[in-house]
Amino acid sequence: MDDVFKALADPNRRRLLDRLFKRDGQTLGEMCARVDMTRFGVMKHLRVLEEAGLVVTRRQGREKLHYLNPMPIRLVHDRWVSKYRAPFAAALSDLKSRLEHDMAETQVYELFIRTTPGKLWQALTDRQVTKKYFFGEEIHSDWKPGSEWYSTSPEGRRDVDGKVLECDPPRGEMCKLSVTHDVTDAPKTAGHVSKDGW
Repeated sequence: MDDVFKALADPNRRRLLDRLFKRDGQTLGEMCARVDMTRFGVMKHLRVLEEAGLVVTRRQGREKLHYLNPMPIRLVHDRWVSKYRAPFAAALSDLKSRLEHDMAETQVYELFIRTTPGKLWQALTDRQVTKKYFFGEEIHSDWKPGSEWYSTSPEGRRDVDGKVLECDPPRGEMCKLSVTHDVTDAPKTAGHVSKDGW
């Protein structure tokens, strides 16, 4: 948590995070545009943000794209915001975001979890577990590449459809959960999320 506060203490790093908040998935060149810093300065600040887990990178061909990872800030939030205040704070924050900004096409989240790979795998694939953290939705799939993936609401309504592109079962000692939510070419399903769906 100290790394997060240290990273957020510098106004230049907060500006870089703001740039990613406005448009996620930028290259280093794009991050350097319109800032009063050298390329080396931007790289140095991005390294601090990555070490704090606030920025994650993904390679796309020859380019390295930078994404805002809100998970460390969310964990700080959860530490001091009670369960009674959280819904009101979330609703007001969501209202502000929706009115001020469009949703990013691709979002990347990373979270280190102190658990076994088996328990994490179960949490991601067992429909009785998924409904506890996935808005009450049960996830259905056999988790084989090319297989159908869909979720059902608590009422049994089929909400979100998809296809398993890749599936990597647990192995090893370390647990890092990475979620990439890419809606660039997604079908307009899940109408309950917004009038246009996802």
